[in-house]
Amino acid sequence: MKQQLFEMFGSANDLSVEVIVTRLCVAAIIACFIFMSYRISHDGSIYSKKFNVSLVVLTVITTTVMIVIGNNLAMSLGMVGALSIVRFRTAIKDSRDTVYIFWAIVTGICCGAGDYLVASIGSAFTFALLLLFGRIRSEGRMLLIIRTVRSNESRIEALIFQHYSRNATLRVKNSTETAVEFIYEIRKDILDKERMAGKSITDEIYDIGNIEYFNIVAQNDDISS
Repeated sequence: MKQQLFEMFGSANDLSVEVIVTRLCVAAIIACFIFMSYRISHDGSIYSKKFNVSLVVLTVITTTVMIVIGNNLAMSLGMVGALSIVRFRTAIKDSRDTVYIFWAIVTGICCGAGDYLVASIGSAFTFALLLLFGRIRSEGRMLLIIRTVRSNESRIEALIFQHYSRNATLRVKNSTETAVEFIYEIRKDILDKERMAGKSITDEIYDIGNIEYFNIVAQNDDISS
């Protein structure tokens, strides 16, 4: 019974230096592909070199952790307990960054366990998918922000509907006893077509009178160049 417990909680596989170095090298090589994929799919101001380098290091660190844990139940339980007290609050400015973090972690787990084939094939498919869809951007959206006196409420709504019909969506309508503020959402391509046609709603808005301000603000899910 004592021997069984020792085998259960002790190290079940003594790895040689060559095996450890091989696993770390494979992890580093695949991490380079993660680095390349992130660099290709992120351009302009959204690209973060520090985050990209962190993905490479994260892959190697995860591999190291997996090598240490191995089949050692006691070590794995201790590692879970240690990591449970750590809180990660890094702001993710692009939803795709989460995909790359999971990719790095999974690659590290596979390499640490010696499953090079799974790590390679899985990374190849992920690389291809991100290369194909990674550069897709959400369509630009613009916000029309108008603040005026309450007596102009119906005239503003009628003018926006006249220009954009159902293409403008009312997102916010704030009102006080004397003033009202509208926030409309509209696609950027519609405003671009209007600008190319030489039309502008700005003059018509201010012709109504008593307009405190009329702002056009870009709202994008991704920060792109």
